[in-house]
Amino acid sequence: MAPQQTISNFTILPILLPPSPALSHQPKTTTHTLYIRPNNPKIPTEADARSLFVVNVPVDATVAHLKGVFAHLSGGVVGRVEDVIFEGQSPISPKKSTAIVERKRKREEEQEDLAQAQELPCTWDREARKSGGNAVVVFVDGRSMEGVLKSVRKLHKSKAYPLWGHGISSKVPALGSSRYAGHHALRYPDPRTLQRNVDAFMTAFNAGEMQRQREAKRLRNVPDEDGFVTVTKGGRVGPAKAEEAERMRGRPRRGPRSGLGRGSIGFRCGR
Repeated sequence: MAPQQTISNFTILPILLPPSPALSHQPKTTTHTLYIRPNNPKIPTEADARSLFVVNVPVDATVAHLKGVFAHLSGGVVGRVEDVIFEGQSPISPKKSTAIVERKRKREEEQEDLAQAQELPCTWDREARKSGGNAVVVFVDGRSMEGVLKSVRKLHKSKAYPLWGHGISSKVPALGSSRYAGHHALRYPDPRTLQRNVDAFMTAFNAGEMQRQREAKRLRNVPDEDGFVTVTKGGRVGPAKAEEAERMRGRPRRGPRSGLGRGSIGFRCGR
């Protein structure tokens, strides 16, 4: 009986997991199943035509791991994968019109600078994925993606499944006790590194505050598309000078009118 090649709209991609040093009683490789299909997110992006959506990614997956798997499917040719976006990471930028990009470009650049300034040194040298997670693999072109899908269909006949992590042990940090030892060391970064992060954050924060103040000042006299003027904190002019305040204080107050003027109508309240 031929092995199942698809399930729903996913193509089944078996891979071989090497034996783990922590499981000495199981010295054999284990088959793990990935499920792939062309990426079709709800919000389209410019890279959808050359991207694959991968489900059931192993917990120790890295960019190098997935690049190795798809290099095996491409006949050993490396460089076909442009990028890998794991679940929880920043997605690919959606398609936007030129007008929207021009209107929001400056504000997005300021927010990006502030976010980079807030970023502190990472305390893990390698991220662990959650079980059953997913990823988006972006190829250099659509032909490379289609070639991988064809190779997966042929793979079920030859059963020459790719070996997970083959040839990349020197490219990724080790797991196990060494990972936690490295984590303990990274929890105490150099004070100069922390000071640089604090200085960068305060510089970006002060620049953002000044930009917001200039924008608020500009909008005080600029009506919006409905004809309304934005009300912001603060007056249109600065505080009054001391001599002007004294002059206004010495001016005699006008008392109430003793009578009604011509053409006015008075009302009498009844008891």
